[in-house]
Amino acid sequence: MSDREQNALYIVRRLVDSGFRAVFAGGCVRDRILGVEPKDYDIATDARPQVVQKLFDRTVAVGAKFGVIGVVLDDFKPIEVATFRADAEYTDGRRPSSVRFGAIEEDAIRRDFTIGGMFYDPIADRLIDLVGGMRDLRAGIIRAIGNPYDRFDEDHLRILRAARFAARLNFTIDPATWAAMKRAAPTIIGIAAERIGEEIVMMMTEGAAARAMDLMMDSGLMQLILPEVVPMRGCAQPENFHPEGDVYTHTRIGVAMLPAGCSETVAFGILLHDIAKPQSRAVVGDKVTFYGHTEDGAVVAANIMARLKRSRAVQERVAYLVKNHLKLCMAPRMRPATLKRMLAEDGFDELMEVAFMDAMASSSYLGYWHFCRHAMATMSPAEIRPPRLIGGEDLKQLGFTPGPRFKEILKDVEDHQLDGALETREAALEYVRVHYGATAA
Repeated sequence: MSDREQNALYIVRRLVDSGFRAVFAGGCVRDRILGVEPKDYDIATDARPQVVQKLFDRTVAVGAKFGVIGVVLDDFKPIEVATFRADAEYTDGRRPSSVRFGAIEEDAIRRDFTIGGMFYDPIADRLIDLVGGMRDLRAGIIRAIGNPYDRFDEDHLRILRAARFAARLNFTIDPATWAAMKRAAPTIIGIAAERIGEEIVMMMTEGAAARAMDLMMDSGLMQLILPEVVPMRGCAQPENFHPEGDVYTHTRIGVAMLPAGCSETVAFGILLHDIAKPQSRAVVGDKVTFYGHTEDGAVVAANIMARLKRSRAVQERVAYLVKNHLKLCMAPRMRPATLKRMLAEDGFDELMEVAFMDAMASSSYLGYWHFCRHAMATMSPAEIRPPRLIGGEDLKQLGFTPGPRFKEILKDVEDHQLDGALETREAALEYVRVHYGATAA
């Protein structure tokens, strides 16, 4: 039993021993049935928020207005304890305007999907299924509780959650729920970009990103959230380089290789690596070209990540991966200095991941990839990124005036050092004297 589960069980026992009803609720119940370790535990109870606060020494008002109190144990992040409730009208497409504390039956029918609407009593070891969740879990179906149109009208983010659950669990979506999703899709633009970004990141990193792509495309969500992806469908590529098909097909094959738990930067790196191909496509005679798609794609990718409110570091890394995803192809022909500089780049390990998926999604030629891997394995960090032989102070002593030329000279010296042509400080100083006409000893 994990520490998180032990803490959740302790909270339930404390509530029950105090005369209240308390159960595990929602996703943790679903995951336990599926044999998956829950990421977190939520508890539902008939104890009112103020009672929960009195029963436990350390609490935080996560959403006291909605009856949610966070209980803190052993310096772990809070475990949410929510009072059974019925929701009033949703007026902002995200949260109810108010709640009324009620019975467990009312709490069940206010939730989104049947497979997440079950409860589990860990004291009695009893599943409490009031919405047919176990039936749909066995059948592999995502079904909204009650009227699906009402569920999506209440909380527009549920549209994305339905697609994410269907992808991650490899479940089908109930036809009525699917129809309601497609009709409600345009309302997603009213949700905060941060929340949309969080859902999309989970879709891309939970191990079923290709299925998530298809569900988003077929439901109309892609056109609203990531419209830049849509033109990849039908964007033809030369068959000799891409026998798999158009840009979307190629990208989807690469995305399908993303493992559960991958970084969001690698996930979006492969999703967006050819994002600018449709706008860069040109036909010259009988030749199809995509000149500039890496540079243009880096700009598009950074803008997308900014729109999804991802961190600046994530924006920059994804842009780096998109801009350089073809750079490895030139590795066997690079001079040693250029190769070593590339190997030393921040993010190169992730660039290798993206390049591998890109290659396997097309010709499957990995010669350059193995060349880079061999170089990384056989060269020490000191060989790849050695201490500089000389610096700016040395150039001053040689009589150079500080300015833009400093950078040019130091890079030239470093190139020769990385190539193995200069190995000592004295040799580097002599090289500068001879090639740049130093005026001082």
